[in-house]
Amino acid sequence: MKLHELRKAEGSTKNRKRRGRGTATGQGKTSGRGMNGQKSRSGGGVRLGFEGGQMPLYRRIPKRGFTNIWGTVYTAINVDDLNKFEAGTVITQEVLEDAGIVKQVKDGIKILGNGNLEKALTVKANKFSKTAIEKIEAAGGKAEVI
Repeated sequence: MKLHELRKAEGSTKNRKRRGRGTATGQGKTSGRGMNGQKSRSGGGVRLGFEGGQMPLYRRIPKRGFTNIWGTVYTAINVDDLNKFEAGTVITQEVLEDAGIVKQVKDGIKILGNGNLEKALTVKANKFSKTAIEKIEAAGGKAEVI
């Protein structure tokens, strides 16, 4: 096959509708907009979320809570998840991302003390819970705050 012999797959492209080009086209006169009304006018139509004057859904639903835009959000990892590494490994954010334990790091990583740790590891993270520090040091490792 050569470049000049290439053809599009059958049915992959369709001709665009040429509106307002006479009654024979089936899209003439009103160009598929119907007769009168707001949607038939040039620039007509309603804004996103408008429900004809009825109170829109986004205003009917009760608002709850508060999002602190200056707050810090940590990605939480349990001590149990660190057992997949070899003993003596220095665990950092990059190592956790490469291993697939962490998918998205927002403001840092926090190590929580859920589960048991069987290997001596050096863990570098932004925050640690008290139980996580105890379990890492009990296994013979070190917990270093970045």
